[in-house]
Amino acid sequence: MYQAGDVILGGLFEVHFLTVFPELSFRTEPKPPYCEQFNMESFQHAQTMAFAINEINKNPNLLPNITLGYHLYDNCVMLGMAFRAAISLASGTEESFSNLNCTGPPPVIGIVGDPSSTPSIAISSVLGLFRVPIISHYATCSCLSDKTKYPSFFRTIPSDAFQVRAMVKILRHFGWTWVGLLYSDDDYGIYASLSFKQEMQLFGGCVAFSEILPNDNNPRNIQHIMGMIQSSTARVVVVFSTSSYLLPLMDEVVLQNLTGRQWIASEAWATAPVFQTPHFLPFLRGTLGIAIRHGEIQGLKEFLLNLRPSNDPKNNMLRIFWENIFVCNFETEIHGEQMKKVCTGKEDLSATDTPYTDVSGLRAAYNVYKAVYALAHALHELMQCEDGRGPFSGNSCADIISLKPWQLVHYIKKVNFTTGFGDQVSFDKNGDALAIYDVLNWHPSSDGTVRLQAVGVVNEGSATGMVLTLDEDAIYWNFEPKQPPQSVCSESCSPGTRQATRKGLPVCCFDCLPCGDGEISNSTDAIECTVCPDEFWSNPEKNQCVPKIVEFLSYEEPLGISLTTASLLGTCFCAVVMVIFCHHHNTPIVRANNSELSFLLLLSLKLCFLCVLLFIGQPQLWTCQLRHAVFGISFVLCVSSVLVKTIVVIAVFKSSRPEGKGAMKWFGAAQQRCTVLVLSALQVLICAIWLITASPTPYKNNHYIRSKIVYECAIGSVAGFSMLLGYIGLLAAVSFLLAFLVRNLPDNFNEAKFITFSMLIFCAVWITFVPAYVSSPGKYAVAVEIFAILASSFGLLVAIFFPKCYIILFHPERNTKQAIMGRETLNK
Repeated sequence: MYQAGDVILGGLFEVHFLTVFPELSFRTEPKPPYCEQFNMESFQHAQTMAFAINEINKNPNLLPNITLGYHLYDNCVMLGMAFRAAISLASGTEESFSNLNCTGPPPVIGIVGDPSSTPSIAISSVLGLFRVPIISHYATCSCLSDKTKYPSFFRTIPSDAFQVRAMVKILRHFGWTWVGLLYSDDDYGIYASLSFKQEMQLFGGCVAFSEILPNDNNPRNIQHIMGMIQSSTARVVVVFSTSSYLLPLMDEVVLQNLTGRQWIASEAWATAPVFQTPHFLPFLRGTLGIAIRHGEIQGLKEFLLNLRPSNDPKNNMLRIFWENIFVCNFETEIHGEQMKKVCTGKEDLSATDTPYTDVSGLRAAYNVYKAVYALAHALHELMQCEDGRGPFSGNSCADIISLKPWQLVHYIKKVNFTTGFGDQVSFDKNGDALAIYDVLNWHPSSDGTVRLQAVGVVNEGSATGMVLTLDEDAIYWNFEPKQPPQSVCSESCSPGTRQATRKGLPVCCFDCLPCGDGEISNSTDAIECTVCPDEFWSNPEKNQCVPKIVEFLSYEEPLGISLTTASLLGTCFCAVVMVIFCHHHNTPIVRANNSELSFLLLLSLKLCFLCVLLFIGQPQLWTCQLRHAVFGISFVLCVSSVLVKTIVVIAVFKSSRPEGKGAMKWFGAAQQRCTVLVLSALQVLICAIWLITASPTPYKNNHYIRSKIVYECAIGSVAGFSMLLGYIGLLAAVSFLLAFLVRNLPDNFNEAKFITFSMLIFCAVWITFVPAYVSSPGKYAVAVEIFAILASSFGLLVAIFFPKCYIILFHPERNTKQAIMGRETLNK
């Protein structure tokens, strides 16, 4: 639906219940999705927005020089459709631009909607990045009050946080402290249920059972919920749900003839017409419900009745509405053997009786009305700004020609006006409206249906907090005699349970609660539970303390066996490479780049693989002290050998040039051994200081899982462990940098390339090790460290020695000095 104007407001409404997606054939361009099952009530909401805009345009005191227009979309109760519509509203739907300078107001200056919480969350998450103002008339999820996530979201309906407080206020008024809870499987139900449980605990109430209403109408789930309601001693059932989620359960309530329950309805279904029928009356009469504030809108009835279908293709929704309300068609169609009557467009709306024409208790429509006026008042204040006295940078004002969405958001936060019905409209710091609710009671009417009667008001605006005003004489109870249901109490508690307390005193209506984990009861009339000693835990029956399970990385478990196998395989591979190198020690491949360093590197890699065995098994004092020391020294010996090999490659290349003929004499075999020795000695010194000052020791940790003892090695000093790792990382980074700089040397067999690749693997493994180690609990932290040791060791072994072994074993013709230096072809 569309109406032109100087400034356009967008709207999202649930005009249809279902979205139908056409079949994809992959041969033709897919047709757009379409909607089915027309919703008369929501169409009234959309028309209320159109009415409010027309009313504003006629008001000489509000936006006198501006004509408002609107662009309204149907979301078909589908997240994808709602999101698509919101993006279209915010970005515009024109395929070409007449104004290449991109000046003028945005496509829409604000959006009224979406009515549901989940689409509102998705839409506000995206459009909030651009500060596009969104004012919802029906989305109640308390999560939307978070201004850090949804900075431009506002609503004219109170948050569920207030609804929950109002509902608990009613429960407390009647002394109902033992209740059941049902909630829908969506953002609305989940957030409301969490808030409800917290509020119940604060005032001393208890939730007997808590069940999720399935979104797939699964009969097994429905039967499970029915069983919980029937078996529970709680006679009060609180339901946070929309009608669609609740309807299958209520059908089952009728089928099984479940009576004797006091239903408490959230605002999402407290006024739903689908339940106000003779079918549900015997089971739902007497229901107490929280309903959003009703209001009256002068002139709306006449506006709705004067609606006529338009030939404007952009207002095709009016034609769909007309065809649904009068069961006709503007084009002659044959359905089966019957022909639908032709719509004339002159049918009388006043002769119909539908939710569209019912304005006796406007609730959601009244919120739409307030949302439109909030945007209009914010825009009016923006237009009244005087140059030099504005709220923006340099005391500037917003300009309608170059209006930014965030500028309007600034004025929406300050909106404060009174409706014709006498209600004040303003937003708090979270973008929420003033919390006022009607308390409804479901009375049986003379025609066998349900009549909703307002029996009270809950108001958050009082200086003393939330105030409940209730007319108890007007309340109809579904019980005989007319008494509210009482809580059911237990006189004694069986072993393994205790009677709950409130501020140290027993509270009967809580019933018996099971002892907590780690607690036991042995008495036959238990009031309290006894906490087990530190190294003990309660058995499943909660009547005896048993020793806690001790957990560590064992040789017997699959993880320990896998890591041990990998360690031994790596050691064997190192031994095989050493045998190959010993047998071919006089060949150029082995002698190149100092064969002594190659054997030292293989020896250090073997130590790296073997040190893994110190990490597996029950921690002992000597294994805790040796594991990191052996690991640290072995890896420094390994990385320092790689570093010296890299320096040798550079020195050899330099000596081959005329200007660097003496380079190798400064870095001969003696200097190479000395460098490795000095670099390794520094790590030995770090380990010695660590072991002397704060040695690692075995430690029984029960903080990860209270029911288990995790046997681990406490590292003693975080600084010592950090220095050990940091020193290895420093040597690895230097080796990688040097090897990377000389990776393109002209030799046919370039050692620097393999060293670069091996150091790249090494650094990547240990960079990812740190966050993984910190975030892993208990024995899994040990497994992460072992994995890092094995992965980096295998990386060095394969990257540096596999190419050499490959040439030695499979291509001996390339194991010549000419081939290695790349001169074979030149000589030929």
